[in-house]
Amino acid sequence: MIGIIIKSIIIGAVGGGAIAAGASRMFYAPEIQSMGAFRTLGELNACKGDAVTHFSFGLGFFFNAAASAVGAGALTQDVFHRIIPNWAAGVLLLKNKSVKETLEDPAKMFISGSVIGAVTVLFMNTIASVIPKVAAVTAKNILGPASDLMINPIMPIIFWLAALDSGKITGIWATILGGFSHMIMGNAVPGLVLGILIGQSVESGGYNKSVKIMIGVVTVLFVVIAYFRGFFDKLVGIF
Repeated sequence: MIGIIIKSIIIGAVGGGAIAAGASRMFYAPEIQSMGAFRTLGELNACKGDAVTHFSFGLGFFFNAAASAVGAGALTQDVFHRIIPNWAAGVLLLKNKSVKETLEDPAKMFISGSVIGAVTVLFMNTIASVIPKVAAVTAKNILGPASDLMINPIMPIIFWLAALDSGKITGIWATILGGFSHMIMGNAVPGLVLGILIGQSVESGGYNKSVKIMIGVVTVLFVVIAYFRGFFDKLVGIF
């Protein structure tokens, strides 16, 4: 148990700090090289600098990650890509509402992410090691379906309503890309996030060069994902 605790703290601190700082650095790309995931950046942006929203978003994936840790003894990617960055941002925003001085500060995000990462990974690993096998199976069977409902369809609905509330153009883009995302990937959230980013960019500066490039990149991304997921073959099969 001591070995699990020490390793969990080290891995959680290093990994959590790195991923939180990397996501923060993406706000300055391409002028400064970043090392975060695009979906993490989009989800952080979607929370609009509200501490409660960041905590709620991370909590939505926490139950699924906990169920996987208990039932399968493994951490899901959501721990580092979604839970830790959002909770790290939420902690900073509780004391300071300025996004520039918190979420977009890589140094502060690294410190906050390290602490949150160490605590989160420690909790996940220790709870997985102390719960009996019978209880672990039961927990997985109960928490698994509940967390799946949170991810789909509850989370997409929340993002879609947020997009509709952000303006007509944002709502249209989010609805279109969210629909394609659901058909291609089985989850509308990635498309809704991209739709919100594009819609807000259009409402701020119109269809300028950077927005057109973003639309082109998103289009290519969807086509590539659809191809490798066999979406076009399924579409042809329907007709």
